[in-house]
Amino acid sequence: MARTYRDFLDLVLHGEDLNRLHSSTVMRMMMEGELTEAQMGAMLAALRAKGETVEEITGFAEEMRAHLIPVRCSRAPLLDTCGTGGSRHKVFNVSTTAAFVAAAGGVNIAKHGNRAVSGVCGSADVLEALGVNLAISPGAIAECIDTLGIGFMFAQRHHPALRHVGKTRADLAVRTVFNLLGPLCNPAAAEMQVLGVYESGLEVKVARVLNNLKCSRALVLHGEPGLGEISTVGITQITELREGTMESRTESRYSLGLHGSGPSLADLAPAASAKQNAEFVTNILQGNSDCGARREMVAVNAAAALYVAGKADTLASGVELAQSIISSGKGLQLLHQFITLTSGMESQ
Repeated sequence: MARTYRDFLDLVLHGEDLNRLHSSTVMRMMMEGELTEAQMGAMLAALRAKGETVEEITGFAEEMRAHLIPVRCSRAPLLDTCGTGGSRHKVFNVSTTAAFVAAAGGVNIAKHGNRAVSGVCGSADVLEALGVNLAISPGAIAECIDTLGIGFMFAQRHHPALRHVGKTRADLAVRTVFNLLGPLCNPAAAEMQVLGVYESGLEVKVARVLNNLKCSRALVLHGEPGLGEISTVGITQITELREGTMESRTESRYSLGLHGSGPSLADLAPAASAKQNAEFVTNILQGNSDCGARREMVAVNAAAALYVAGKADTLASGVELAQSIISSGKGLQLLHQFITLTSGMESQ
């Protein structure tokens, strides 16, 4: 017998879990505008109160992937450094800067990202301030990846079906399953990921979802004291996914080969404007001496991408490689090439 929205809501309200097919059906109803804002809000809030399961998140992600505008390129395998955002402490654009370091080290980067929601400056904001054209076509993005080894997919342009959910999410003003779904729905179908999560304890759950979605290799991580990045301030909880096998561990600045007591959170804070954050990116990639703490943070997170992509045998050796890439200026050169290439492409 066919299930209705009310059937699914009743199940969740009674503390029962949806299976993957039912979750996919609920997401399809949302993506295709079949539910009212009140209905979507009730479902999202009920799922949040119950706690979303691996199978539920998997079903939602599979359906969201079915509604996105894809990017098809020739390079493979691809890696994404997109995280969930929403962490307790805000830092500058670490994963975006690290993406250029990793790409300069030979990793094929298909970076997915958006404007800031809870933070100061999202990946789309900082890239736009740097002069990157965010409005190019999926074919042009594929050309960037194939030509330079890096491309950026502006989430708003690749997930048009989310327009039905936007107001409800804003009105709820709390985290929902959608906070996890963005990094799980890369438009270029990246096979590898470095995915920072906003809350400790989500690492294993999200890694299991990635495994369900046929991700080959990933690091899912959360750094102390509340960062969606590998931390240089405290320890980092990591779950590694490698061809269906998962292993959880912790890393510290010492295990990563870093010296000294480490920076304060204030040293890693974002600036007040997109323009200032863009200056952080260029200063780090130039290796300027006044951004040692930020450079170190970029290096350890670029190391994660280099490690997942097989360019480094360990995270510690990945840190050394990332530092040498930054010192060489190759990351900055790639950024300038990326800006030039996208600026010459037609906007859509």
